[in-house]
Amino acid sequence: MPQDAYKTIKYPTEGLFKEKGSKFLAYAWPVQNEDEINAHVEVIKKKYHDARHHCFAWELGVDGMNFRMNDDGEPSGTAGKPILGQIHSHELTNVLVVVVRYFGGVKLGTGGLVQAYKTATAEALDKAEILECTIDKSFSIRFAYDMMNPVMRVVDEEGLEVKDQLFEADCRLTLSVRESKFDTLVGRFQQTYGIEVLED
Repeated sequence: MPQDAYKTIKYPTEGLFKEKGSKFLAYAWPVQNEDEINAHVEVIKKKYHDARHHCFAWELGVDGMNFRMNDDGEPSGTAGKPILGQIHSHELTNVLVVVVRYFGGVKLGTGGLVQAYKTATAEALDKAEILECTIDKSFSIRFAYDMMNPVMRVVDEEGLEVKDQLFEADCRLTLSVRESKFDTLVGRFQQTYGIEVLED
């Protein structure tokens, strides 16, 4: 997938896995920032305050550098890592998954735990409606009124989103475009039409 596009989930979803009396409740959300993530985790911890573990993993952005895993008292690498692994194998980002575990009295062993957290997460993510998003960049252009037709032709041809417009002696449009198309588009406005481009 291009660096200016990514897949996330459209709505929150849930999954459930049971093994030897233990219950693993998985909750997945689309998220945009760490404040949202922390708020969701807090809500789950309050709602399931009697559960032994609230393990989670999340990833933000498209560079694969902004993620976190938390085993919340489970043996190291048995919870957060398989949860994050499922986010990756579904090729998603801007996603948080929290898995709540109620202990059933029988130890599952590290292999059993990895499998349980992986399966519960997959249950939630398999149900999700996938949303394909692009990373867009905003910019403004300023031009004389008599350039309106050629400018609007470019806007239509490139499928640009008009975020704001002001028509006075000079015209000003604020536009949004996919990051990968930005340089070409700016060149088209500047070189072909001599239009001033202002980056937001």
